[in-house]
Amino acid sequence: MQLQQLRYFAAVAETRHFTRAAHREHVSQPSLSQQIRALERELGADLFHRARGHIALTDAGEVLLPLAHRILADTESARREVQEVAGLRSGRIRLGAPPSLCTSLVPDVLRIFRDRYPGVELLVREDGSQDLVRVLAAGELDLALVITPLSGQAPALTTTELLREELVVVSPPSEPSPVARDRIRVHELRDRPLAMFRRGYDLREFTVAACREAGFEPVFAVEGGELDAVLGFVRAGLGLAVVPAMVAARSGLRTTPFAEPGMHRTVSVAHRGDVTPPRAARELRRILAERVA
Repeated sequence: MQLQQLRYFAAVAETRHFTRAAHREHVSQPSLSQQIRALERELGADLFHRARGHIALTDAGEVLLPLAHRILADTESARREVQEVAGLRSGRIRLGAPPSLCTSLVPDVLRIFRDRYPGVELLVREDGSQDLVRVLAAGELDLALVITPLSGQAPALTTTELLREELVVVSPPSEPSPVARDRIRVHELRDRPLAMFRRGYDLREFTVAACREAGFEPVFAVEGGELDAVLGFVRAGLGLAVVPAMVAARSGLRTTPFAEPGMHRTVSVAHRGDVTPPRAARELRRILAERVA
């Protein structure tokens, strides 16, 4: 029994016509008929009632048809899986991530991926989470690390929670700690100049929302910067900043955590809900999950 014979059989069963089935399968009608006859001889049963102008399945054909569909579907799935595995030897991944993760988690993950799949091209877009959501929805990225929950106006994306990241306050090491205790409370940022990120950064939204919840509007000493610029502003003594703990650990700045319950953000990996990510992107997503486990 050959896969080609099963395809021809299924085509005749679905079209109820040998000539139309042959046209669909891009084969001559005599060749298709010969293959089906060979299949019937091998099985020892007729599969079709053949009458002029009318083709119908026999009982044997009715039994074979769902089995043939299943075999053909499994074969197609196997073909796609093998092609996707082969695709890990080449191709590309378009990953989006906030700058705070591009300086902490992402480099380690990309190093692991690159060691395993050196033929896959890695393209990284560094941007604020809100901007990444828009770019991902437009189909310009395969995966993006975004901050969840997404806003109510966010496009239809599929998100998987990756990690819960602690936020801390950073200040110049050359100056006194912003508080006498080991931990700071949000209300103690009142009237303290802050180095603030540009609009579109989730860290800006987190900081402003936390201050407002504590009953005050934050004071911006300088605003509109990217991550490296904000850390530079803090280092120069222009103000404090709220950043992820992983960024603070590499910044050389003084780190002051928030008092319990602390401040956190949830990082998720996202892709378009109507598109299955390519195999290489799914493998990168798996490595991301392993790295933070």
